[in-house]
Formats: sequence, structure tokens, C-alpha cells
Amino acid sequence: MSATVRYQAVLLDLDGTMVDTIGDFVVAMNNTLQAVGCDGVPGEIVRTWVGRGGPHLINEARLHAGLPESDLEVLRVGFYAHYGAINGQHSETFPGVDAGLAYWQDRGVRLACVTNKPEAHARALLKLKGLDAYFGDFVWGGDSLAERKPHALPLQTACAALGVPAAQSLMVGDSHTDAHAALAAGMDAALLSWGYNHGAPIHDLPAVLHADDFETLVSFWEKAQPGARA
Repeated sequence: MSATVRYQAVLLDLDGTMVDTIGDFVVAMNNTLQAVGCDGVPGEIVRTWVGRGGPHLINEARLHAGLPESDLEVLRVGFYAHYGAINGQHSETFPGVDAGLAYWQDRGVRLACVTNKPEAHARALLKLKGLDAYFGDFVWGGDSLAERKPHALPLQTACAALGVPAAQSLMVGDSHTDAHAALAAGMDAALLSWGYNHGAPIHDLPAVLHADDFETLVSFWEKAQPGARA
């Protein structure tokens, strides 16, 4: 691809960006809580916990259930076991994602998935939804590196592996975790409104684009290229 292209690489979050996984989180978390004698949690509450990685999600569930900190390990083991068993069964790829990824791949755009989900779960979900071929080995999870988003390290690592400077890369996400990771890494962020921003408005976050659908995102990428018509 020509070095004059504005965004030579697109890094994408997974949960709430490419795949609507809230159903998986709700089922796995409620199975975990019920196994220790607690009531389940409504999906709208679980939604506000998603996006900052498994440890945050599990601790929020513990606090919600009024359990002591000493129960964290039991909840952690239970949650990951339940999640691994149902990963992808209660989730759907968002409209336009597959077509958008194919469009970028056909044009030689370098693609990477950078998520706070454990890498093994991320790879399994991408494969189940037929998205793995777009990313190959360029998948980083919350347990892949010493830091997770919103730290810059995962994005910087992905850019280095792709061979594209951060300044010529676009981070696509759905939350402040993604927005601030992009800011820390020195790259632009495009944010989708259909995801899990912990209950806060996505339009309040710094980004070059706030979009309600994937088609708008792809159109933005097209218009950002040198020589494109406005």
C-alpha cells in the first residue's frame, strides 16, 4: 500500500466494537454468581462493567453481590470456566463488520485486533464468528502483554508488529478505554456508539469520528485518504 495513505493500519477492539458479546457475559456471570448462592444480575448492569478487562468485571460482580474480597479467586475461576464454555454462543457480529473488514483487507490495509478480553477467548470468538482470517496472528488480548488498554503498550505493540507508525493507524473502539489508549499511543480513534462505554455517552470522548454504524466508519476511512472527494 502507498505510504501516502492516511491510515495504513486499522486496529479494532472486539467486545462492543466488532461483536455484541453482552449475552455471553450475562450468562457466564450469572452462572458464576448462582453457583455461589447469589442472585443473577440484569444485562443492563453487566453492560456497564464490560470493557476494562476480566478482573474489573469480576470485581464489580463481587461488589454488586456483597461478597468479601476473599471470594475473588472463586469468582475468577468460576467465571472463566463458564465463559469458556459458552464463548460466542450468545453473541452476534454487528451489522457491516464482516463487509468492512473485507473491504479493508482487499485494499491492503493492515488489520489487528486489540482487546482486553483474554487472548485465548478472543481468538476463539473471532474464529467462531468467521473473523479470524482478517487478523491472522495480529491479535492481542488483555493477558498478552504486561499492560492492557487504556495503556499505550498494546496499541504500540500492534503497530510495531504491523510495521505501521501509530500516526498512520486508526484505533476503532467503543469506550473510553479505547479512546484513551489511542490518545496515549499517539493515534486517532474512531468510536462506535453501539458498544459498552460503561453507561456514559460515547460522544463525550475524544475521537476523529463518532459513528452509529460500521458503514459510516468505512466511509470515513475512504474520505480520509489523500485525493478522496469530500
